[in-house]
Amino acid sequence: MAFKFLNLWSTDIGIDLGTANSLIHVRGKGIVVNEPSIIALDEETDKVVAIGNEAREMLGRTHRDIITIRPLKDGVIADFEATEIMMRELIRKANINRMLIGKIVVDVPSGITEVEKRAVRDSAERAGAREVHLVAEAMAAAIGVGLDIGQPVGNMIVDIGGGTSEIAVISLNGIVHHSSIRVGGDEMNLAIMQYFKKNYNLLIGEKTAEHIKCTIGSATPLAEEIRTEVKGRDLVDGIPKTIEVSSVEIREALEEAIGTIIDAVKVALERTPPELASDILDRGIVLTGGGALLKNLDERMREDTSLPIHVAEDPLTCVVRGCGKILEDFERYEKVLLKHRRM
Repeated sequence: MAFKFLNLWSTDIGIDLGTANSLIHVRGKGIVVNEPSIIALDEETDKVVAIGNEAREMLGRTHRDIITIRPLKDGVIADFEATEIMMRELIRKANINRMLIGKIVVDVPSGITEVEKRAVRDSAERAGAREVHLVAEAMAAAIGVGLDIGQPVGNMIVDIGGGTSEIAVISLNGIVHHSSIRVGGDEMNLAIMQYFKKNYNLLIGEKTAEHIKCTIGSATPLAEEIRTEVKGRDLVDGIPKTIEVSSVEIREALEEAIGTIIDAVKVALERTPPELASDILDRGIVLTGGGALLKNLDERMREDTSLPIHVAEDPLTCVVRGCGKILEDFERYEKVLLKHRRM
C-alpha cells in the first residue's frame, strides 16, 4: 500500500548522460535541464563550485584550487564520484525532490560493458532513484525521432554524440545490428586543436576548438567559404597571438573524423540483412545527436552512401525525448530496455 502511495506521488525522469551535454526529461513536464556535462569542484573541500554552463565558462580559466571535470569520456563514466555529484546537482537544478524520484531511464552506448552499465546504475541509484532502467542510445534516439520501431521494417539511426557515434539498424522493437565507435564531437575538437598546433604552432583550448567547429566547420565545400579570427598562445615565443583561418582549413582538419564515421556507416550497411537493407534504401538514414548539426554532413553522407539522409528535428534532444516517451508509455516500451544481468 505504501509503495502504491509513493508511486502516485513519485517523479519519473529520463536522463541523457552525454559526454558533452546532459539532459533531463521529467514525465509530464518535458525537458527541464540541458547543460554541458562539466562540473567545477573546490580541490580542498570537494564542494561544488559550479555545474553545467557556469562550469563550462570556467574551462581553462581556473586557479589551482578549482578543478573542472568532465566526468564522462567516450560515452561512459570516467569519474564515478564526479558523475554521481553531477547527476545529483542536475536533478536539484530540475527542482526535483530526490525523495520522490521513482523510475529513472538512462541511455547508454551499445558497446558498453557490464561493469560500465553497473556504474551508470549505481550513480542513478545514489542520486535517489528507486528503479533504474537502461536503454541503448540509438534505440532512445529512434523513439525520440518518432520512428515506429515495432513494425517489421528496417530503420537506420546514426547518433553522433560528443564521445561516441552510435549506428543501429532497428526492427520489431529490437536492434538487428549495432556498432559504437569512439569518434564524435570531442574527437573533432581535438582534431582542430592538433591542426592549429601542427600548422600554426598555436595552442588553442577545447572551448575555442568547439566554437570554431560550430561556426565554420563543414563536411563539404560551402557555397561561400567563411573566414574567422582565432586567438591562442604561440608555442614558439609563448605570447598570445591572433590568426585568421578559413572554413576550408577546418574542413581539412575534420576530414579524418568524418571519414571514420562514414566508413562505420558503410560497414553497418554491409552487415544489414538484405530485406532490411531494401527498407533503408527507401526510408533512408536518420541523423541525430549534436554532430548531426555539422554543416553539410547530411550532404556528404548522401554522396558517399547514395542513400536518403534525414537530419532529425532538434537532433540534440532526440535521445532524452526518447527516454521521456518510454516513461510516458512504459508498458509499450518496456521490451526495448536492456536486461539487467547480475554480476
